[in-house]
Amino acid sequence: MNHPEYFALRSRRVIANGGERAATVVVANGKIAAVLDYDETPDCPVEDLDDRVLMPGLVDTHVHINEPGRTEWEGFNTATQSAAAGGITTVVDMPLNCTPVTTTVSALQQKLDALSDQLWVDCGFWGGVVPDSLDELDDLLHAGVLGVKSFTIHSGIDDFPQVDETHIRQALPIISAHGVPYLIHAELDRDNTPPAEIGTSYESFLASRPRSWENDAIDLIIELAEEARLAGQDPSMHIVHLSSAEAIPAIAQAQARGVSITAETCPHYLTLFAEACPDGKTLYKCCPPIREDANRMALWQGLAEGTIEFVVSDHSPCTPQLKHLDSGDLERAWGGISTLQFGLPLIWTEARERGFSLAEVADWMATRPARFAGLGGRKGCIAAGYDADLIIFDDNARFTICPEIIKYRHKITPYEGREVYGVVERTLLRGIPVFAGGDIIGGPEGEPILARNKET
Repeated sequence: MNHPEYFALRSRRVIANGGERAATVVVANGKIAAVLDYDETPDCPVEDLDDRVLMPGLVDTHVHINEPGRTEWEGFNTATQSAAAGGITTVVDMPLNCTPVTTTVSALQQKLDALSDQLWVDCGFWGGVVPDSLDELDDLLHAGVLGVKSFTIHSGIDDFPQVDETHIRQALPIISAHGVPYLIHAELDRDNTPPAEIGTSYESFLASRPRSWENDAIDLIIELAEEARLAGQDPSMHIVHLSSAEAIPAIAQAQARGVSITAETCPHYLTLFAEACPDGKTLYKCCPPIREDANRMALWQGLAEGTIEFVVSDHSPCTPQLKHLDSGDLERAWGGISTLQFGLPLIWTEARERGFSLAEVADWMATRPARFAGLGGRKGCIAAGYDADLIIFDDNARFTICPEIIKYRHKITPYEGREVYGVVERTLLRGIPVFAGGDIIGGPEGEPILARNKET
């Protein structure tokens, strides 16, 4: 890779060391060489950004890219372009809904073979644990996935079946030995509830995925983690896309007891709420569902208190046909929300109204997810020795989300028409501009990240 020449960016507003300061950031050979005082003048070209914010590139550890096998849903080229446009410089790809699902070394290799000249940002990979793949788990982790994921409920596709507590018990010693996180889609239907009749009613859809399913699944995960600790293991359990705020106290209490459990939530759970989800608007369907406004407020509180560790997109796209946009059939529509490109302005718009700082947003969306994925020594911070993954951000500029600016494959979003604060002016990947002036520039400079090379 040809890195640009030695250069520096100077701003009165650099997000570094957990705060905002005036500084001059020096970049050399794709790395941050130094973070100097604002008035220091290094021996290289210096660009003055004035009051525009210089932030670390975001790290999104929950992205369904769907390639190979379901590239008509998304794909590495469009997903990573969209990420760059949103100030995201590292994504971690989920083990579904690609075909084959990433539960074997062979499937991981097929995914790596599909990457050529398609990555506009860096990309790591989660593996999957399903009942039939337990014998392959150790090999898959040795092959370089950053961790693994399971569902405690039907995943939506038959080739990624759910696990039960017996399967989780079998997986935990292997995962613990590798020191990587075990991600859980936590919904558990203990009563084997018959399929609900939903039709076009959002209220009916919400009732069909009650928060008790999340609460019960999280209680089970905590119980299994504590059981493993007694057996001398220390698994790192992680709850993906937390929707039920009722589960926050159980997570906090487990954390206080020393259980290694973390949780993430997503922009749609922090910015949308059930009372405003129209009937027949399938773009709002996701699993677990968007819940009531009071629940949303409690999620913000859980984030503020640190029980919820970070915010990621859960970008889960599909074709417009699978969304059943014309019929409004929530029962048949694919459950997933496309929001990859707009997470930063959506969260910043809500956060600024609540008195949170941009440094806190960067912590939630860059520093913490990087650390979670094992990339904390390389990504998610502006500090010497880190990759020069940087975004130039105008936090006071406003724009309206519309299909014309969407870079991901299918130009649909529940946020169409929403005005938000915060414009990503430029995105740099290891010092190389990949997005500027509202469009992708240069070439696909992204690289795959495997566990064996994640700190280099």
